[in-house]
Amino acid sequence: MCVSQCPDKFATYTEMQLQHKLNKSYWQYYKQFCKPGFNNPDKPVSQVLRDEDCPSMIIPSRPFLQRCLPDFITLNGTVTVANRTRFKDALEMPRSVTELQHAAKGITGLVDTKEMGMKIMEDYAKSWAWILIGLLISLAVSLVFILLLRFTAGLLLWTTIITVILLLAYGMWYCSVEWSQLKHRPGSEVAIVEVGLQTDLQVYLQLTQTWIILLVSLGVTEVSFLAMLIFLRRRVQVAIALLREASKAIGHIMSTLFFPVVTFLLLTICISYWAVTAVYLASSGEAIYKVMSPDVSCPYANSTCNPETFNRTNISRSALCLGSQCLFAFYGGETSYHHYLFLLQLSNLLVFLWLVNFSLALEQCTLAGTFASYYWAKRKPQDIPPCPLFSSFSRAIRYHTGSLAFGALILSVVQLLRIILEYLEQKLKGVDNSLSRFIMCCLRCCFWCLEKFIRYMNHNAYIMVAVYGKNFCTSAREAFFLLMRNVVRVAVLDRVTDFLLFLGKVLIAGGV
Repeated sequence: MCVSQCPDKFATYTEMQLQHKLNKSYWQYYKQFCKPGFNNPDKPVSQVLRDEDCPSMIIPSRPFLQRCLPDFITLNGTVTVANRTRFKDALEMPRSVTELQHAAKGITGLVDTKEMGMKIMEDYAKSWAWILIGLLISLAVSLVFILLLRFTAGLLLWTTIITVILLLAYGMWYCSVEWSQLKHRPGSEVAIVEVGLQTDLQVYLQLTQTWIILLVSLGVTEVSFLAMLIFLRRRVQVAIALLREASKAIGHIMSTLFFPVVTFLLLTICISYWAVTAVYLASSGEAIYKVMSPDVSCPYANSTCNPETFNRTNISRSALCLGSQCLFAFYGGETSYHHYLFLLQLSNLLVFLWLVNFSLALEQCTLAGTFASYYWAKRKPQDIPPCPLFSSFSRAIRYHTGSLAFGALILSVVQLLRIILEYLEQKLKGVDNSLSRFIMCCLRCCFWCLEKFIRYMNHNAYIMVAVYGKNFCTSAREAFFLLMRNVVRVAVLDRVTDFLLFLGKVLIAGGV
């Protein structure tokens, strides 16, 4: 129900009735969490709970995303509410005590996650201005970095490489200093596994194991980085030339830097469509109410009921069903539509994946066509056609929609199968069958590899579609054989180029 404010104190309806006789203000506070119009604090507790006029208790809560979340605290496995660890002292009704204890056990595992989420949201709310300034600075520095590659690609990239090497060396030295200081401090030898999930990162920084892991990780990264530079130094020179030419192309076609905004808007529309459709499917049908009884011997338990007429039926008066209630269970029905609701949700998910992959394919094909017009211009920039980005986008929409949709569909089917496997793995978690877990792990690994391969081949097929205008299958075949004829050169050059750009990203993001 909607309330004007979240409760800030712990109270039960029984306590309120006792305090109300001494001070009328207790009822005025408790009444705001009851049904609108209810104003009878002397009504028996059993009738109030049966008619759901008021809650059996109110718990201190904090507003979070328009919801009142209770302030549960977990300490040594005990759930504490409002500093009361013994619920029998807080409540006088055994049934309410049992329900709260069951609820506390169920929510214990979610308390840490909820607390971390609350802290993250509060941090964003308090520091959003600084975050926005940091993003704008990153955007400006990244733009300058891309444009400077045209003139000083070698200098910038070698500076970036040396900077990263020095940062890794400094990180190793700092980790060794911290580890040497902590290894003589009592209590620092505790393992990270024993500490568990903590929202305060300072806890982990007081452990020697944390600094040992960081030191080893940085050392392995440093050695791998130096070895790669030694054996691939010639490829680094080729990658620098490639990046220099790419920087020239971006300098002539600046609009390509802002085209991802169009993709972002398309993805936003796709996500909104999927979410709204999923909610409508989940809430379709009539509201189904079931009889909930505290007595397991009640013959009418879990049977369908009508909340408006339930109190006048024989079920509520039956001796075996005392205290039973007619509560909302789910939205649904008995039609064939409701029986296949899960398949409809899967179909909606497939459409969502298809639209997302199509939006990404449209971006890749558009950018490929744009830079192809730059690449084959004999005199640059005189022979570059006007509005090359818009022309490439128009060609992709007019001539290549079917090819892009077909490639996106293949990838979406594989992704849907991976999601189904993840769902089945969650369902089989409680089954103690090592063979089924092994088979499921193998299937997940195979489909992960298949998805990566199809994604990479689709990307190259879209480039061939944009350049030559052939259909998807022909373009994919030609792209595959072209890559196979130059497999070593492509693998090394792609990885080196991606790695150099990744270093630039790390340097800019870390610096900001």
